[in-house]
Order: sequence, then C-alpha cells, then structure tokens
Amino acid sequence: METVEKLLLVSPRGFCAGVARAVKAVDDTLALFGAPIYVKHEIVHNKHIVEDFSSKGVVTIETLAEVPEGAVVVFSAHGSVPEHYIEAKKRGLTLIDATCPLVTKVHLEVHRFLKDGYTIVYIGHKGHIEGLGVLGEAKAGQIPLVESISDVENLSIGNPEKMVYLTQTTLSIDDTAGMIRALQKKYPQITQPPLSDICFATTNRQIAVKSLAKVTELVLIIGSKNSSNSTRLMETARQIGTEAHLIDDISEINQEWLVGKKIVGLSAGASAPENLVDGVVQYFKSKGVTVEEYVVGSETMHFAEPLELMKLRKKE
Repeated sequence: METVEKLLLVSPRGFCAGVARAVKAVDDTLALFGAPIYVKHEIVHNKHIVEDFSSKGVVTIETLAEVPEGAVVVFSAHGSVPEHYIEAKKRGLTLIDATCPLVTKVHLEVHRFLKDGYTIVYIGHKGHIEGLGVLGEAKAGQIPLVESISDVENLSIGNPEKMVYLTQTTLSIDDTAGMIRALQKKYPQITQPPLSDICFATTNRQIAVKSLAKVTELVLIIGSKNSSNSTRLMETARQIGTEAHLIDDISEINQEWLVGKKIVGLSAGASAPENLVDGVVQYFKSKGVTVEEYVVGSETMHFAEPLELMKLRKKE
C-alpha cells in the first residue's frame, strides 16, 4: 500500500434509477405488509442487498410455486415472462412489479415490432434473467439471441424484408457496437429501435470508467459477480489496457494488486450501494491515501414507484 498515493472516485457510479426504484419498492412493501414478503429472483444482482433484505424477512425465490397462497410477491428489476404475471393473478398473489422501466420498454418493443411483422434479433447474454424475460414475450425460438459476432455470422433466418435488433440493457457499448455493425453488414435492411436499449446508466458508467482507466494504473469496480453491468465496467477498463478487478467489498481487495500502483480508480456497478463505496474509500484513507472525486458526468433520472404501490397508498 505504501506506493498508492491517490484514489480517484469516479462519478457517475453506483445505483441507477431502476435499481434505486426496485430497492425502495421492497422496503416500501415490507413497511406496508410486514415480513415475510417474497421476491422473484434477486431484486438486484448484489449479494449485500439480497443478504440485508433476507435478514429483514424477504425470501428470494425463483419460481412462484415457492410462494404461499395469498402472499405478497415482488418481481425483480430484471423483468419477467408474461406467464408469471398470469400465474400470480390466478393464484391471488399480491404482486408488486419492480421491473425497471427501461427493461419494460424493451418488452413493449417486442410486442410492437412483432405486431408490425418484423423479424427481431436480440443482442444479449445467453441465460441472463433479463433476456429470458424479453424472449418470453414471443414464441419459443421465434427471436434469435446473439452474444458475439460469430453468432451473427452463424444466424440462419433467411433474408426478411423487415428486421430490427433489440438489446439487453446492461451490455458493453463497444462490444454491442461491433455486433450491430456485423448485423448491418449481413442484413443491410435491419433497423434499430427508436432509442438505444442499452440504458443511460450503463452507458454513463462505461464512459466514466473508460475515462478513469486512462488516468489510473488500477481500477476497482464494486459489484457482485452475477451483475452484468458491473462485469462490463471491469471489462471496459481492461479494454483500455488498465488492470481492473471486480470486488464485492473491501474484503476482496488483494494487496498484490496495489504493489507499484500510485493512482487507483474506484467505481461501482449500478446495483452496488454507496455504503460499499464508502467502505473502500475509508480503507484507503486509513492507509494515508489521498481521495479525490473524478467527475465525468452527472445523472438526474428518477423513476416513479411501481403502479401497485401507488394504488395501495391511495387506499390508505
């Protein structure tokens, strides 16, 4: 640690508007109904948030069959397949839908483009919960998923006249751009959604980390291993040529990473709470390291609470 002189704390970082909305939705649901409440899938991909909610009586489940009759269930920020909404209604569950509005936007685009006769190609990570929800809006196998340029090259969908690509909200801007170019080369007629599906927070954090990586020798990203956007931040820094590591908290800082490094950068994924950032900052300060803010941009986006919570408040 003796060699580290400065820690640059980048902005924007940490919670995005969708994550803040989802976490608050669980807190508010607990306050309204009391424990236990059930959350389908991790509310956001951060182990500290999930563990904290668990200690308060939140039960994380993967199937609605695990939810008792008449219980309260919150759908996670990542979105859900239509069948889950139908099942919750049939079973009389009280449903609070905390899906990020930007994920909902992609679900609605699927409906609109299919209705208008488009062939859709979805750019995303195979098996990611967000993509499973989006693809679930269509018949099984109707929308091909690509996660690499080779996947694009291997696409076998004929040459439809009307085509559009949609994307997962948490992808790497640079990697996605490469796949889009490959799609446009293979299918010159393919169109793009009216607005980029990669969310503003993902974009802003990647731009900030790209700038941070150019002025530091090591970048630490706070986020859980199953967080897509956090992993993309680490990869973004590495693509600049800067050493970067993804850590859940200060306990995962490897002292060997710090040897010979004078300037270290710090960011956090969109699902990582600020108290974890504070922990790392205090750790470096305790070692005599100067901490400076490194502001690349700012965010003012805020989403209204889930409609179900609004309705419940009106009844009170």
